[in-house]
Amino acid sequence: MRQQTDFGYTQPTMVPGSHPSPDPVSAGIKVRPLWGNDRNVTIVYNGLLYRAGAQQVYLHTGYGPNWQSVYDHRMERTSEGWQCTINLTEDELHFCFKDSADNWDNNQGNNWCYRTGTIPH
Repeated sequence: MRQQTDFGYTQPTMVPGSHPSPDPVSAGIKVRPLWGNDRNVTIVYNGLLYRAGAQQVYLHTGYGPNWQSVYDHRMERTSEGWQCTINLTEDELHFCFKDSADNWDNNQGNNWCYRTGTIPH
């Protein structure tokens, strides 16, 4: 279940069975659905790698609990942190972050998950 936060962002959920902390907001993660259909989302990250001064951050994604269609999205540095907008092709996006030096922020191995309603195909 997602919770609405300020500025239209929602909180990604934790992967089932994952540790309860850190919560996505304190970990520096915000997700904003665009155009009102949950299909296009902007993910903003200002977590551990951002605070460590990473020169480049990638959004590492896969769909469903088995991480299908894995892809590394190059994120753009903004005033809010590292940002990336992606078009979701499935209802359940699993993700974590890595930098150009191959350091990972993956919620202590538990990753994060964003679930939408049914996506029209």
